[in-house]
Amino acid sequence: MDFPTAVRTCLSKYATFEGRARRAEFWWFLLFGWLISIAAGFLDWMLFGRAIMGPDMMDSGMTMMVWRSPIQNLVGLALILPGLAVAVRRLHDTDRSGWWWWLCLIPLIGVIILIVWYATRGTQGPNRFGPDPIGPDSYSSASA
Repeated sequence: MDFPTAVRTCLSKYATFEGRARRAEFWWFLLFGWLISIAAGFLDWMLFGRAIMGPDMMDSGMTMMVWRSPIQNLVGLALILPGLAVAVRRLHDTDRSGWWWWLCLIPLIGVIILIVWYATRGTQGPNRFGPDPIGPDSYSSASA
């Protein structure tokens, strides 16, 4: 699966949490999200100046940091659902429930475990989440 196909697939399955996703689909979409976020941040910087962060005063007089990058925020909101969906489908490909995604809330260790699972080859053949997204013949020809 190449970059445009992966992005098209993830965006067409915008909020589809069923099924399985190949490694290439997941990692290409992750790269797409990073590139779009960087471009949106640059556009925010060009249009609004300091787009990173700045202090702002609340009515109570307490200082809080406020994100000043509206385009990047909108892009993030638009991509959060397909990103979560492809992550869950990627876990399904390794025959794990999508609920394992919540491991990301455990600092460092949870994220490392998820990265290893995302990088692991999916189960060969069908599993409880659906048919093999690569196809049954790909494994036998690759090992021969």
